[in-house]
Order: sequence, then structure tokens, then C-alpha cells
Amino acid sequence: MNKPETTGLADRPRAGALRRPIHQILVPFPVAYFAAAFATDLAYWRTAEVMWYRFSVWLIAGGLVMAALVALAAMVDLFRNQRPAWIHAAAYAAAVVLSILNVLVHSRDGYTAVVPTGLTLSGIVLVVLLFSISPGWTLTRRHRIGAKA
Repeated sequence: MNKPETTGLADRPRAGALRRPIHQILVPFPVAYFAAAFATDLAYWRTAEVMWYRFSVWLIAGGLVMAALVALAAMVDLFRNQRPAWIHAAAYAAAVVLSILNVLVHSRDGYTAVVPTGLTLSGIVLVVLLFSISPGWTLTRRHRIGAKA
């Protein structure tokens, strides 16, 4: 059988494929954590089962850890000739600040730690993230030489 000859160039990834922002890969993770926290807050509200309350606290804390990783990756992307998408970045920062407040509210003991304040904060965080980040899952824009700002 004749095998087609390859020069090795076709096996290499294209340079353009490697220029995707690093943080764009990580942004969906905190969104998923905060969405799951909202779902567990809803479950706790309906059942008053302590397990759901504990899940919420851990999910919000995990979302904050992932949000910190996203922020570090976004800073790396800024040094890689990217420029910030200020509206997305500000909304993301607001969601993170609200989540910090939310984890503090959830750290209280009892039913009032979640209902109504914790549940409301979880919902607000989720709405802010979904409407501000989802169009491109990115906090930066590629800086093009010669392009108008």
C-alpha cells in the first residue's frame, strides 16, 4: 500500500489556534460552581436539609477559588498583547465581590443563612455572570495593530 507522504508540517498545530486567551478556558468553571450553589440554595429553601446548605458553602468557596485562577489567567493574557474588555471584567469583578459577601452570609448558622439573603445573592451572582460573560466567555480582547480602539 502506498502511504501519502507528509512533510511534518500538517501534523503541527497552527499558530493561530494557540493564541486563544488562557482565561477563556477557565471562565465557565466558576459560573458552573455559582450556578450549582444557586441550585443547592433552592434545594435547601424547599427542604431545609442541612446537606444542601453545606453544599452551597463549598460550591461558593470553590467558585471563588476558580475565579481567582481566572483572574490570574486574565492578567497573564493582558501581558500577551490583549486589552481588557472593561464591561465584562467589571461585571465579573462585581460577581466575585457579591460571591465573597455570599460566602460570608452562608457562614452564619441556621435557616436564615440561606433564606432569603443567601438565595438572593446566589441568584444575582448567577444572573450577572450569565448576562455579562457568556457572549464570549472572555474578559479581554485581542489588540490588533492598526485597529481603531
